Amino acid sequence: QGSVDCPNLEFEYGDADGHGAEIAELYSYTEESELSTNRRCFEEDFHAQVQGRRWLEVDRAQQKAYVMRLLDGLEVVNRDKRLKVARAILYLAQGVFGDCDNEGDVLHWSRHNSFLLYQLGTFTAFLELLNMEIDNSQACSSALRKPAISLADSTELRVLLSVMYLMVENIRVEQEEDPPEWKTCRETFRMELSFPVHTEEPFALLLFTMVTKFCSGHAPHFPMKKVLLLLWKVLLFTLGGFEALQAMKVRKREELGLPPLPEDSIQVMRSMRAASPPTYSIDLMEQQQQQKRGHRSRRPLVKQDSLDIYNERDPFKNDETGVDEEENDDVDSGIEGELDLMERDAIIPAMPAQRPPIERVSFPKGLPWAPKVRQKDIEHFLEASRNKFIGFTLGQDTETLIGLPRPIHESVKTLKQHKYVSISDVQIKNEEELEKCPMSLGEEEVEETPCEILYRAMLYNLPQYMIALLKILLAAAPTSKAKTDSINILADVLPEEMPITVLQSMKLGIDVNRHKEIIVKSISALLLLLLKHFKLNHIYQFEYVSQHLVFANCIPLILKFFNQNIMSYITAKNSISVLDYPHCTVCDLPELTAESLEAGDNNQFCWRNLFSCINLLRILNKLTKWKHSRTMMLVVFKSAPILKRALKVKQAMMQLYVLKLLKIQTKYLGRQWRKSNMKTMSAIYQKVRHRMNDDWAYGN
Repeated sequence: QGSVDCPNLEFEYGDADGHGAEIAELYSYTEESELSTNRRCFEEDFHAQVQGRRWLEVDRAQQKAYVMRLLDGLEVVNRDKRLKVARAILYLAQGVFGDCDNEGDVLHWSRHNSFLLYQLGTFTAFLELLNMEIDNSQACSSALRKPAISLADSTELRVLLSVMYLMVENIRVEQEEDPPEWKTCRETFRMELSFPVHTEEPFALLLFTMVTKFCSGHAPHFPMKKVLLLLWKVLLFTLGGFEALQAMKVRKREELGLPPLPEDSIQVMRSMRAASPPTYSIDLMEQQQQQKRGHRSRRPLVKQDSLDIYNERDPFKNDETGVDEEENDDVDSGIEGELDLMERDAIIPAMPAQRPPIERVSFPKGLPWAPKVRQKDIEHFLEASRNKFIGFTLGQDTETLIGLPRPIHESVKTLKQHKYVSISDVQIKNEEELEKCPMSLGEEEVEETPCEILYRAMLYNLPQYMIALLKILLAAAPTSKAKTDSINILADVLPEEMPITVLQSMKLGIDVNRHKEIIVKSISALLLLLLKHFKLNHIYQFEYVSQHLVFANCIPLILKFFNQNIMSYITAKNSISVLDYPHCTVCDLPELTAESLEAGDNNQFCWRNLFSCINLLRILNKLTKWKHSRTMMLVVFKSAPILKRALKVKQAMMQLYVLKLLKIQTKYLGRQWRKSNMKTMSAIYQKVRHRMNDDWAYGN
């Protein structure tokens, strides 16, 4: 498995990958030939208008005038002429690479031209064209008649979506040297995408509709990868990324009068270090030792007294090997222990310093998270204590402590110190009050946030959107076998002429795998964004979306995704860096050979695959947290060994989410499992937040 010497992965989780990488993933390697077509369309037209000068040498006024001319050309009736103009605009958005010397220049001009195109109303013009293309029944019916769909069937759609994606991505990403007019431009664009002006629904809804239309089989030629990438980036741009979410959460807690969060989870995770996983070779040794013990202790087991069942005396206790193994474990964890000490020192100073001293006290040394207690936990604890010591309960009263012994008073005080009230708790309480007194309280004032508008627009067809996204995720998962009834997601990667040489088919194989990985990445990221934003906006919106994800079999789907060799998925080399945009536009391509394709790049891991894995684990956590029936689904689908294998990836954030999923089901896995997985148990203890009176480790 090659996991024993798996090094720590230097992976920085974020909203998205680097700007260049995100733009490169828009294109398949089979689309490479179209780059020169775009350039030709632009240069033929531009040189007819402006003699003897390049785009980079023309002043801004002339650039504007030329773009306006191009936009007029989009109004013509002839489809081919329209496509030529759209290609010329795409070449501008791609950064006029014919005039550039290096990759940095291409990306710079791509940004510059995207802002220019947006200011002159290109996005709206392309939105109209996109609507026309979506409703183009002729293209749909010809695609449905074909036995095999290829790139040629989606040419117009791909050009339109590429221009829109480049504009969204270039304008979304902030850079320090952006002029002030670009900043206002960014805000206007964000407003335009979030709050629909001309249409009834936000732009994201149009893309969701494309996804469902594709999945229903009515439009098999839609280039799904580009649609999903654009949809993800539009949601990221309009709703905000993880840092923006954290800031919104802090602001909302202030508005509701709740105490500030005990820590910034993004920062805590960044300072966490990966634990050494329970490695494969050690697992093997453990199994062998258990078999040895099994052989040795077979005789005593037969004669064992029936009373011993009640004493729970361990039949292996008298065995020397048991002691040996414990000692081995200690030797092994010596290095880990040192690492832990370093880790503790590293974590504590990383906390913000300007905090009142009271909170410092409640922060356990060496553990990354402050413990949390829910109101419900305090009530349960008091109910049990009153039943035991007084013989009756007082319902939800958590103040009266008469008749309870001193230690119970102390316990309640500690629990209350760590009590955490979430925004969701407040929202649920408000809903209950509104239900009790609908007349006197009147209608609730709902703030028109981008999230609220999106939810209202999605609500009507929400189950269909979730089913469609999961269908595509299933088709793109590496563990899925190519079934005849699954949807064909390769329409926008397969060329018209299928490969004839070994080299061509190798290249196409890499392209297809990369294509699937990018689809998984965009779906996992957009589902996580939706869940997180809806949860903050209103808990019941989140519950409704997650319910439909669960109905659509999201839990077994994610577990199926992880039921593979995760290390090889994360270190997969399904990319040919010399063919990546913008490298392939400014550098002479070396001769590709089967050997060079097989070698791949020398990255330690594949960013997008690790990103996808973390997102899927986070979605699974969101769906199962505090939900007993869904936790039982994890147990029933035998997720523990699958998740344990995922711990082999030495990346702190990924391990944390795996450990969280193991923690919620530990008490249902039985004593034997806990006994043979003590390393995992101690990793949970070190990494995952503690709930004060949670019996996760020993409850049966």
